[in-house]
Amino acid sequence: MRAIGYRKSSPELDHLEAFDIPRPTPEGRDLLVEVRAVSVNPVDYKVVSGGGPGASPDADAIKVVGYDAAGVVAETGRNATLFKPGDEVFYAGSIGRQGANMEFHLVDERIVGRKPRSLDFAAAAALPLTSITAWEAMFDRLDVLKPVPGAARAILILGGAGGVGSIAIQLARQLTDLTVMATASRPETVQWAKDMGAHHVIDHKKPLTPQIAALGMGAPAFIFATAPVGGLFPDLAELIAPQGRIALINGETADLFVFRQKSVSIHFELMFTRPLFQTADIEGQHRLLNEVADLVDSGRGRSTKRDNYGRIDAANLMRAMRFL
Repeated sequence: MRAIGYRKSSPELDHLEAFDIPRPTPEGRDLLVEVRAVSVNPVDYKVVSGGGPGASPDADAIKVVGYDAAGVVAETGRNATLFKPGDEVFYAGSIGRQGANMEFHLVDERIVGRKPRSLDFAAAAALPLTSITAWEAMFDRLDVLKPVPGAARAILILGGAGGVGSIAIQLARQLTDLTVMATASRPETVQWAKDMGAHHVIDHKKPLTPQIAALGMGAPAFIFATAPVGGLFPDLAELIAPQGRIALINGETADLFVFRQKSVSIHFELMFTRPLFQTADIEGQHRLLNEVADLVDSGRGRSTKRDNYGRIDAANLMRAMRFL
């Protein structure tokens, strides 16, 4: 079968190739999925360029790229119980295994959800990685359903027009009573954040604290940084409520000591943790993806797909990555 990958990582994307590799056989709780669509995320570029986890394969080994996928179950391992052949599914895979840019892909069924019936495969493939990241950050790390004493029932989402931010806005609006503030600056991204459901859009190119203070709601309980924070940490330390909670998904080099006086808790989120370490709650990703599918099919959520690059081949994948 055909697959897209490389033998040596490089910042130049022209090292991606199309390979012929053996079709795998599912064992245990694995599914063999006939891949119908994939999407491209920043983590894909980081891995391909050598800057992400699992980027460099062993000498002369082929590293197949890609995480987000949607397809049809072709075969199941003998211990699989959640799906059967013919089921339509979507998922984000694991950095500890080969990527999904292949005709038939092996994936643990415990991190797979049923594809939303109302979406085509391309639109469904745009959802898993961002949805898992947003869901875990908000409900598992920030625990947004648990109030912060004295704080405004509000969340500030940094990078509201990005993939994770777009999903986080929707989840916060549909599944919580939080007032949702999201950052954006250009007219088109401001409108996108509003379309996703943000109550207020904050310009991240201006000081954040006075903009939030002007809303008159008090200090927010939660901050979810879906984009690199950079020099914003002092601003965030000033505006967040005492004992508030912050979630980060990017590597940050700033001194987090600025949050100590308010006893702010800092939480890192990596949606690959559960599959990579085979955690006891790994099946939580299966359940949350099914809930995302239910939200979409009920009309309470939407895909964030912006572009469709067509068939999976090296030229199209490279073209997609250059837009990141």
